[in-house]
Amino acid sequence: MTVLASIPSPPESVWYLGPLPIRAYAIAIGLGILAAWWILDRRYTAKGGPPDTAIDVAVWMVPFGIIGGRLYHVFSSPDAYFGPDGNPARIIEIWNGGLGIWGAIPLGGLGAWIALRRRGLRLAPFADALAPGLLVAQGIGRLGNYFNQELYGAPTTLPWGLEIDDRYLRPGYESGTLFHPTFLYEMLWNFAAAAFIIWAQRRFQLKHGRVFWLYVMSYTLGRVWIEYLRIDEAELVLGLRLNVWTSIVVFLVALTFFVIIGRRTRGVPETLWLPGREPAADDAGDDDDGDDDDGEAGAGTDGASRDRDEDEDATARPAESDAVAEPDAVAERGATAASDSVTERGATAGKADDDRH
Repeated sequence: MTVLASIPSPPESVWYLGPLPIRAYAIAIGLGILAAWWILDRRYTAKGGPPDTAIDVAVWMVPFGIIGGRLYHVFSSPDAYFGPDGNPARIIEIWNGGLGIWGAIPLGGLGAWIALRRRGLRLAPFADALAPGLLVAQGIGRLGNYFNQELYGAPTTLPWGLEIDDRYLRPGYESGTLFHPTFLYEMLWNFAAAAFIIWAQRRFQLKHGRVFWLYVMSYTLGRVWIEYLRIDEAELVLGLRLNVWTSIVVFLVALTFFVIIGRRTRGVPETLWLPGREPAADDAGDDDDGDDDDGEAGAGTDGASRDRDEDEDATARPAESDAVAEPDAVAERGATAASDSVTERGATAGKADDDRH
């Protein structure tokens, strides 16, 4: 059995379809976005969110996020663009790598907020539904770093050390040196964190944006030690990489929001809609109108029924009167006949007496 001694790097990171370049980094980012959208759509509609909200918001959120991620990368690694050998024109070359999550999340969140406000929806429930998908997307996106042979860690002798081609080696390292596969560490960490926050949400009934802040804490907790392993150029602050300090600060901010929101929303039901934008009010109005129409129709039906009953009663009453009057008529006729018979017999008897006399 062959024992893994190292992880080979891909020989190519770009392929050509005629004159069109197909870049592995762009494919990884695209697959990550699709995965995040799919997870978001399923989770948000399960919460009662309107269908197609995920795709509508993504139209705003994704471009904002890419711009924010690129701006943070340029800010945190300025030498490649504004240094002695830098070239500002490379700022737009996002296909070569360089998207900072610390800029992508805030600006992407702004784009999502704008889109949700236009639809009358709250940001916090949407962010909770999005959180696991973000981690999955970030994990898939790290495959782009693998294909670009970038952002790897310090040298290692571990059996999963990453091979790096000579043209991508950092200065001062010999050919054949193995490095920590930080892309793999972060990918696995993000997948595990996504599963963790889904479990935590169900176990502790997290709402009101707390799932999102748990995502931030989970990600930054892993980013601290992964960032500490990396050897690519970065701005240093008090001897630590800028992204390490950023991870620490963002973790503390997320923890603060997680606790405060939990205290303020305890026992408060969650709603997806902004005040006054609930479609249920319109539906209820429609239902009320329908009930009024049904009531009027019912009243009309009842009135018609009553009219028919009155007509039947009116028809029945003369019949009953006739039925009552008939015996009286018979009795009257009988009395008249009896009287005539007596008179006739009296007249006959009188005539007989006259004849005898």
